[in-house]
Amino acid sequence: MKAPLAERLRPKSVDEMVGQRHLLAPGKALRRIIESGEIPNLVFYGPSGIGKTTLASIIATQTNRKFCKLNGTVASTADIKALVAKLDTFEAPNGILLYLDEIQYFNKKQQQTLLDYIERGSITLIASTTENPYFYIHNAILSRSTVFEFKSVSGEEIIPAVERAFKFLEEDAGVPIEAEDGAIRRIAFSCGGDVRKAMNAAELCVLSTLSEDGKIVITAERAEELTQKSSMKYDKDADEHYDILSAFQKSMRGSDPDAALHYLARLLEAGDLPSATRRLMVCACEDVGLAYPMIIPIVKAAVDAAFMVGLPEARIPLADAVVLVCNSPKSNSAHLAYEAAAADIRKGNSGPIPRTLQNKHYDGEDNRHKGQFYNYPHDFPNHYVKQQYLPDALRNKKYYSFGENKNEQAAKEYWKKIKGE
Repeated sequence: MKAPLAERLRPKSVDEMVGQRHLLAPGKALRRIIESGEIPNLVFYGPSGIGKTTLASIIATQTNRKFCKLNGTVASTADIKALVAKLDTFEAPNGILLYLDEIQYFNKKQQQTLLDYIERGSITLIASTTENPYFYIHNAILSRSTVFEFKSVSGEEIIPAVERAFKFLEEDAGVPIEAEDGAIRRIAFSCGGDVRKAMNAAELCVLSTLSEDGKIVITAERAEELTQKSSMKYDKDADEHYDILSAFQKSMRGSDPDAALHYLARLLEAGDLPSATRRLMVCACEDVGLAYPMIIPIVKAAVDAAFMVGLPEARIPLADAVVLVCNSPKSNSAHLAYEAAAADIRKGNSGPIPRTLQNKHYDGEDNRHKGQFYNYPHDFPNHYVKQQYLPDALRNKKYYSFGENKNEQAAKEYWKKIKGE
C-alpha cells in the first residue's frame, strides 16, 4: 500500500518548502537558527497541513540527529522513556530530536516528565500544536522554548505544489496527465491554506478520472467537485471558531456588510447556525441598541425564521438581518451604563432600597413615621415626578449618558423639557 502523496512528496530542504516565508526566507530568525546547527527547544503553533512536521524532519536531517516522532493524543510517559533509552547508543550518537505533535493533549504530569529530559539536554524538543500554546502548554516548557507561529499558505504559493503533485503522479502512473489551469487554481485556492489537503485533492482528481486517448485530463469541474467543502477549517472548540465569531461581530459593529457577510458565510457553510444567530442577536442589542431599538424584534424575527426553515435557506433571513445591523446607526450607551452599574455592585457599592420603593405597605410599631410615601408618576403631569430611586449610598449617581444618535438625542430633549433641566 502506497503512502499518501503528501508523504511521498515531503520536501527535503527548507528551500523546497511551500509558504512560511515570514519564518524561512533568507535572513529570517528561524532560518538562521536552523543554519547555525544549534537548535533550541521550539514550539510550532498553527493550523494543520502547513509544514510543521516537515520542517522538524528537515531540522533533524540537517543537524544529523535521530528524528523521533510522537503524537500527544496516544503517546505516554513510557514512550518518552523508551526514546531516552536510545541516547548515547549507535542508534542516536548525536542525540534525539523529538517532534511531539499535538502537545496540548499531554497532561501536566506528562509534560513535567518531558521537562526533566529537556533540562538535561538529552532531548531537543520540537512541539507542535494547533491551539494557542500559551493556554495549553505547561509554563515550564514554554519558558525553555521559543514559539514560532505558522500561518495558512496562500493559494498562489500552493499552485507550484499542486503542479509538482500532478507531475509526480504522471511519472508514477506512466500516463500523461493534463490539468487545466482552472483546475490547478481551484485546488490551490480551495484547500484553506492546507498544503497537505491540496496534494490529497490532486491525487483524488487523478484517481477519479478515467484515461481517454492515452491520457488523463483533469477538468476544473472535477476539481470543484472534489474540493467544494475542503476550504473550511472549522472546529467549534478551536481558536479558529472564536476568531471567526469575533470577526463576524466586529465587522457588524464596524458597519462593514461585505466583511460581515463573508464571516456569516463561513459560519453557515460549516453548519454552525446557533453561533451565527447568537452573535447576530448580541450585536443588535449591544452595538445598535438604542440608536434603533426596533432592530431587536426585527433581528429576533429573522433568527426565528432561520431556525424555522433551517439550512441552507436560513442564509436568506440572516443575510437580511446582518446587512440591516451593519447599515443601522450604532450606540452602546445602554451596554456601557449597565457595565458601570454592575461595576458598583461588584465593588459592594450598594445599600438598602429606599422605603418608597419597597414591596411592603405596612410599618412596624417601632416606626414613628408611618407610610411608604411613594409618588405614583401617572398621577402627575406628563406622568413624571421627581423622587429618589437609587439607594442613599448612590444618591445622584449617573450611569447612563444619552448617545449622539438621533433617537437618543430626541429622548434627551424630551426629558430636558419634562424635567425642566
